[in-house]
Amino acid sequence: MPRNPGITDEAIIKMYKSGMPFKEMVSRIGISDRAIRNVMYKHGIKMNREQSSGQPRKHKINENYFKKWSHEMAWVLGLFITDGCINKTNSSVSLTQKNQMILRQVANYMNADYILSKKYQTRITATLIINSKEIKNDLVKLGVLPNKSLSVQFPKVPDEFLTSFIRGVVDSDGWVDKAGYAMHITSGSKPFSEALLSLFLSWKLKPKITSITGQSGNPIYRVWLNGKTEIQKLAKIVYKHTDTNNFLIYKRVYMTQHLDNPYYVEDERDVPKWTQKDGKLEHINLGSRIAFRTNIKRI
Repeated sequence: MPRNPGITDEAIIKMYKSGMPFKEMVSRIGISDRAIRNVMYKHGIKMNREQSSGQPRKHKINENYFKKWSHEMAWVLGLFITDGCINKTNSSVSLTQKNQMILRQVANYMNADYILSKKYQTRITATLIINSKEIKNDLVKLGVLPNKSLSVQFPKVPDEFLTSFIRGVVDSDGWVDKAGYAMHITSGSKPFSEALLSLFLSWKLKPKITSITGQSGNPIYRVWLNGKTEIQKLAKIVYKHTDTNNFLIYKRVYMTQHLDNPYYVEDERDVPKWTQKDGKLEHINLGSRIAFRTNIKRI
């Protein structure tokens, strides 16, 4: 098959590097997909299997997202290290969150199409699906592994970005007392929990770690901070580098309520959980607190 007039090797390479699928290139250039591959081989151009198969990528994604550290990337990694999932059989990764605003923000940061998995009887929480071998490989290098819940290690995060990484961890696996007097981060991994404890100590906080036995029989670890002064200190640290969307609103409201300049937004949900009265946060619809006992072990 002869090439269409004016089509040089350089033009073919430019089309290929633009991401144009082979199927479209064949019609524009006038030669077979095999001949196009021969041009790539001749000039030493690395081939993309997905592109050369003639099937264009279905979903957009910035495949370099986890290659360069930033505060927003560190926050997203904090979410993935706790609530992310690596598929062992294909090139997909997923992130599960009750709050879809968080998933939309992650998709926005990664220039990804906002693709949510369907809900099933066994999965009722929204899950962002990302199909990318490159993203999967980078997350694995950063410590997000299949079946990581019991063995995940604390990743090697540059000191500059640790505060934003911990904010992501708090947003995923953190619990914050509505009154702002306590918080804890839960993990099934002892190494991760102990590293988190050491980090808090290095920040001049006063954490403690406890453990309970989960329903599966495996230990569950919780790293605690107690007292409004400790929560204030943590809030000043983890909310230092934020934009308008990379945090869970209610956790920031609860953690900062005793600061001189608390973070406050009107709760516009159908059933509001807070309001402001005389400059103080007032909780709505708290109901009665139910006391319960559990066996807790200090480690």
